[in-house]
Amino acid sequence: MITLPIRGMTCASCSARVERALKKLPGVQSAVVNLATETATIDAPALDRSVLVEAIVRAGYEVPDPPATHPPPDPSASDPAMPASGLDRLRAHLPQDPEARDVLWATLLTLPLLLPMLAGEDGHHLVAPFWQAVLASVVLFVFGGRFFKAGWKAVQARSANMDVLVALGTGAAWALSMAVWLSTDEDTPPALYFESAAAVITLVRLGKWLEARAKRRTLAALDALQALRPAQACVLRHGQEKILPIDKLRLGDEVMVRPGERLPVDGVVLEGHSHIDESLITGESLPVARGPGEHVTGGSVNGEGVLKVRATALGAESQIARIVRLVEEAQGIKAPIQQQVDKVAAVFVPVVLVLAVVTWVGWLTLSTEGLAQATIHAVSVLVIACPCALGLATPATLMVASGLAARRGILVRDASTLERLREVRLVAFDKTGTLTQGHPDITGVHAAPGIDPQAVLATAAALQQGSEHPLARAVLAQAREQGLILPHATGVCAEPGYGLRGDVHAAGPDSPRYTFHLGSSRWMRELGVDLQTLEAAAQAHAVQGHSVSWLVLVPPGSHAATSDTDTPPPRPTPMLLGCLAFGDRPRVTAAAAVATLQAQSVRCVLISGDHPAAAEHLGRAVGISEVHADARPEGKAALIAQLKASTSGAVAMVGDGINDAPALAGADVGLAMAHADGGTDVAMHTAGITLLRGDPWSVVEALALAKATGDKIRQNLFWAFAYNIVGIPLAMLGQLSPMVAGAAMALSSVCVVSSALWLGRWKPPVMLSSAPD
Repeated sequence: MITLPIRGMTCASCSARVERALKKLPGVQSAVVNLATETATIDAPALDRSVLVEAIVRAGYEVPDPPATHPPPDPSASDPAMPASGLDRLRAHLPQDPEARDVLWATLLTLPLLLPMLAGEDGHHLVAPFWQAVLASVVLFVFGGRFFKAGWKAVQARSANMDVLVALGTGAAWALSMAVWLSTDEDTPPALYFESAAAVITLVRLGKWLEARAKRRTLAALDALQALRPAQACVLRHGQEKILPIDKLRLGDEVMVRPGERLPVDGVVLEGHSHIDESLITGESLPVARGPGEHVTGGSVNGEGVLKVRATALGAESQIARIVRLVEEAQGIKAPIQQQVDKVAAVFVPVVLVLAVVTWVGWLTLSTEGLAQATIHAVSVLVIACPCALGLATPATLMVASGLAARRGILVRDASTLERLREVRLVAFDKTGTLTQGHPDITGVHAAPGIDPQAVLATAAALQQGSEHPLARAVLAQAREQGLILPHATGVCAEPGYGLRGDVHAAGPDSPRYTFHLGSSRWMRELGVDLQTLEAAAQAHAVQGHSVSWLVLVPPGSHAATSDTDTPPPRPTPMLLGCLAFGDRPRVTAAAAVATLQAQSVRCVLISGDHPAAAEHLGRAVGISEVHADARPEGKAALIAQLKASTSGAVAMVGDGINDAPALAGADVGLAMAHADGGTDVAMHTAGITLLRGDPWSVVEALALAKATGDKIRQNLFWAFAYNIVGIPLAMLGQLSPMVAGAAMALSSVCVVSSALWLGRWKPPVMLSSAPD
């Protein structure tokens, strides 16, 4: 894909014209031109950039060169050491934006032309016709010259756009005024319309400047996101710390990140513990704990600890770069409704030209007001009918929506996905990692009669110190949470398929030691352990889909051989101390998200590859009654197809892993849950929407934002059409002067863009309840 900036587009007809010019080139597979972002996205692998640029220029538009890395100094800038001249002081008070300067000068030159109109009939003598002609000519051909130039190129290309309308309208008013002035006696005050021509140009330029300001605001979030990464990093090479520019880093580099610094790269923590503020990337307001083995994202802010991070992604492959790329692509791809609007805009301008001719002929033949008034009414029709608002209604809204979604940790791949999401009537959730946390936690610690549960947990944690097994991490995390002091363990070894065994010292390395086994029910049965006292508790957990590990004390003289011998020696039976249950807890927001969706008449379904007991238990916990368990990846895709066939609206699938990819792709809308420990790459490439926070509540926010966006697009289109439906007949009936028509046209564009920006005030739904722990 090649993305080119385009300058000079003023309406939907312009973007359609550039698209047609690009699509005519051999080798162009697709071309999408976005009026709001002023960019063209072209899929033409075999074509050079210069060929595409040439086609755009031939169509009458400009492609600016990429900005220089080190722009040359401005020779007109005054030397700060020299006293400022009067011109320098004037320049310092003028707007620095070229568009704003043009609007200011055009306004200053137009104001004197409005004095006769403001002063009434006797005001014609306030500004001589000669000076009216001079001022209007400067405004028209200097500050409005772009419209005549672009309009002429459009005519040469057998096309019509806003530039043609403005050029014809203002040019006709100026030419009529010149003809009347030159043909009127000096003693007779001529009826001139120079002020209308100048005012229309000024108002159109003002509207374009306000549109540009609004569009810059919509892109400010992306600029801020791109600026998150620091310019340099502290890198460890050959045992020494070096400060290097970010573009000099290599994959695998070890980067030191001190408290308060932004992470310069995506990577994995090698050493250190800290809390990371990822709010600007994921939308999560609270800092998250990160330690060895966990992933961190470049641009997030390190908290209180020093971290050593191995770089796993740089440059264009970093998380921030991919987020920006996805948001830009979402802004550049047109929604289906915008494609329909473009078709309307393509025929709109020719129809307006016909209506202007009809108006001119009608007033000339049916009225006694003469050529001048007929021309003025036709000019009003040309000016009021500019389709700018029509072309901006959808892309301006989508720009705001996609940026707003990104700030909430919701990445939308394209505009059509956002439009389909609005129609979702059924959401299918994966279980593990989507509605659950995706990693095991301790769900219960049960002790045999006379045994302290904390002693059971501390002994189990002592045996698993240093282990990276998920169950071991859960035990150690629970022990840390309870502030337990762990005894010293030695000789710990794994029994594959069973568990582990080891010696635990009562008070220190030199104190008496006791041998413990921690493992499965199968192992306990082979050891002859009596589990009856805790069997009921274990069964209760099994019904919920939890796994159970048993802790037993092995008396001296017994052994833990798991293989049978011909004549095993008698051995004392190990004594049951307790058991630990492990389960994948529901996410805190899962139940609230499901309840909110169901309250909005959105049907919720659970599709899981887990066994029925675990899936049904989770369904009850989060409020989902329709549960499909034991579903393999291809089975999930088949279920999605069945649900689509039986649902009147769109079907969305929410998943988090590679096994969910077929279902994510098969749904009308796929929402991929990203995780800090990976999976984001697969999510971004499979689903239409990526939820960076890994939070089910993001599904509620995404649906609510899609609905608000759709409502805003339709509201903007209504006002865009309403301006023309009301304004064109009024202009044809002679009820609008060209100047009023120009003001109304400019106002319509500003209203549409301002309305789109108002979407930025959207607030996500408030969570009224949450899932139980």
